[in-house]
Amino acid sequence: MTDRPTDLSSLPSYRAPRRSLFSARKFALMASVVAGLGVAGYGLSPAPHDVFSSTAYAQVDKQVKQQVTQPTGFADIVERVKPSVISVRVNIGEKLAKDDSANKNDDDSPFQPGSPMERFFKRFGGPDGMPPGLRGGPRGNNRGQVTGQGSGFFISPDGYAVTNNHVVDGADKVEVTADDGKVYKAKVIGTDARTDVALIKVEGGSNFPFAKLSDTKPRIGDWVLAVGNPFGLGGTVTAGIVSASGRDIGNGPYDDFIQIDAPVNKGNSGGPAFNTEGEVMGVNTAIYSPSGGSVGIAFSIPASTVKTVIAQLKDKGSVSRGWIGVQIQPVTADIADSLGLKKAEGALVAEPQANGPAAKAGIESGDVITAVNGETVKDARELARTIGALAPGAAVKLNVLHKGKDTTVNLTLGQLPNTLEAKADTDNGNKLSPKRGTDVPKLGLTVAPADSVAGAGKDGVVVTEVDPKSAAAERGFKEGDVILEVGGKSVTTAGDVREALDAARTDNKNSVLMRVKSGGSSRFVAVPIAKG
Repeated sequence: MTDRPTDLSSLPSYRAPRRSLFSARKFALMASVVAGLGVAGYGLSPAPHDVFSSTAYAQVDKQVKQQVTQPTGFADIVERVKPSVISVRVNIGEKLAKDDSANKNDDDSPFQPGSPMERFFKRFGGPDGMPPGLRGGPRGNNRGQVTGQGSGFFISPDGYAVTNNHVVDGADKVEVTADDGKVYKAKVIGTDARTDVALIKVEGGSNFPFAKLSDTKPRIGDWVLAVGNPFGLGGTVTAGIVSASGRDIGNGPYDDFIQIDAPVNKGNSGGPAFNTEGEVMGVNTAIYSPSGGSVGIAFSIPASTVKTVIAQLKDKGSVSRGWIGVQIQPVTADIADSLGLKKAEGALVAEPQANGPAAKAGIESGDVITAVNGETVKDARELARTIGALAPGAAVKLNVLHKGKDTTVNLTLGQLPNTLEAKADTDNGNKLSPKRGTDVPKLGLTVAPADSVAGAGKDGVVVTEVDPKSAAAERGFKEGDVILEVGGKSVTTAGDVREALDAARTDNKNSVLMRVKSGGSSRFVAVPIAKG
């Protein structure tokens, strides 16, 4: 025998399998990566002549080429929808520029100091920076004008287009650039700060390509295409999936955002998020971004919300929402246990507003609203969205759990005020006079009658001390809070509190519900109670 290469290469039975084996593996791997085809699909059997024959090779090669020449992609969808997307450029007047120069420490936020939107964008950042263009790179001219950019999309051939409120709010001049590069003037028809939706009208055309707002709620895992104007580049398409729905980002009671992982950056605000049907499932409005760029967490306003808002903006330039006049909070598991509820569902009324529709209809603090017009209310946010979607003056039927009994309340909706009304019982800054108070055993609180402590009012008992290691401290109790009710009963002394706790223990409850006034507003807190 010899180990000369020439002798080995002259053996057909040796040479052919090596070459065919490499080729089959190579193309099978390519098929699995490019086209998602399983290797087993090519009939790799124990018979060498079946696997490595030229027939098998040709079959694999043919199938791979067919798959490679026809890959799955989004080109057809993009070709259809991209012309409807516009880049939005705004000029903001000299006053805003001067205000910005005088407030260098406000992080360039266009929202009111301390507002939910300001807090959210300070924490998460916006796709286009805020005000438009400022955080993403301010631009100005000698006249003090500030310019910014965002995105939008046509919703009708006559030039109506949707974008974000924070893109065009306060703009003196609005221009849009269409997908074909043409520039048009536009005017703001109306804006809604609560949902961050704006409607503009583009002038100079009557046959613009437009997109349709989807009638279908997206599912988690659905494909999504984000099209917009990131960093002023224009006409950029990115792809991802729907990561979550019903997101609350702290913007307000109407939060119901779709979370997507398609890359969205500064400048994408107001741009559409398309589904695979080529319909707009949402309007991109914000991103979570510790770094300032996309990290795969973006938020879109659902198409259903956009439809409702733009219908009113087109009709009258503003949005009117129904209002029942209650301060509400979620029903937690502890609160549900305290109230004897089987499920932690519904919206707990912390306090009805004086002379509001709810108060006039007899709704009281501690009531739980469980349904509106026969539709179950899952939580406090859903109640706010449901009522807000109804027109002022509409008659509604509420299912309410009142003092442990199911009742029905009929009322007529008022109109949601544009600004919060001042409460009569506000904190005037008076500090409580020091008073030791009486300990409430096993609760971790020391309380005193409110009427005996200056500045605490006349109702309830005021918290004068909180054990930092107690369950009460864990649930946010602090010195100066006023406990108005315990277990549904009004309290005026520490003895009243103890009696209410003993009654809850007798009823074998794990926690007791307290109504607490803090900072001029009321809330319910479920506090665990020790047995024995």
